[in-house]
Amino acid sequence: MGQECWNEIGIGGDRSCPELERFIHCHNCPVYSQGGRSLLDREAPAGYREEWTELVREETVTEELQAKTLPSQLTTTPVEAEKTVSVAIFRLGIEWLALPAFTFKEVTPPCAIHTLPHRSNEILLGLVNIRGEILTCISMHNFLGVETQSAKKNSATPKPQMSPIVYSRMVVVEIQGNPWVFPVDEIDGIHRLDVKRFQEVPAVLSKSTDAYTQAIIQWQNKKVNCLDYERVFSSVKRRTL
Repeated sequence: MGQECWNEIGIGGDRSCPELERFIHCHNCPVYSQGGRSLLDREAPAGYREEWTELVREETVTEELQAKTLPSQLTTTPVEAEKTVSVAIFRLGIEWLALPAFTFKEVTPPCAIHTLPHRSNEILLGLVNIRGEILTCISMHNFLGVETQSAKKNSATPKPQMSPIVYSRMVVVEIQGNPWVFPVDEIDGIHRLDVKRFQEVPAVLSKSTDAYTQAIIQWQNKKVNCLDYERVFSSVKRRTL
């Protein structure tokens, strides 16, 4: 039969193919499956791979440069001020935090954490299985010294805003080729924000969270600390490996 017999005597043609009685539809026929495999195995057009490599490279470089230079962009030219940055906003304890969206690879329901003998500690929790891949799980709560919600009950400070229905999640991030997993108490989502909304961090720092903060934004009546992802995970790596 022809390479595209499904368009001639099959479902897409006059339906005279004797195999239709057996397979009902061309999609169930091995000839159709073989045609699909041949399409995937064919050589890419000239310049196809180079074009997409360049497009991906440009997008990645642009996102990383924006994330690294948030504070300096607050005083850029009018043209540069029109730029936006994508961030993932999440909550740890009573703190709302953000990381560049390109670092987020996956968000999953909580899963079992397997401790490592003589290795696990307050920051390195152990290993988790994410879709068959074994990844290192850390506690950003403990690393940043974030106050828990229970410790806030007797405080006079107003409680942080939370969604009516709150689900804890596991977040998978990748920093410079290194994947990390950490639990979060709530995910707000991915948001693209104008860089003019980012405020510089005050000179006087008191908490670990502030020490790793690159910029601050006000989002839906919440103060959100945008973390310096390179400093955070460089320090995490030194303290866990």
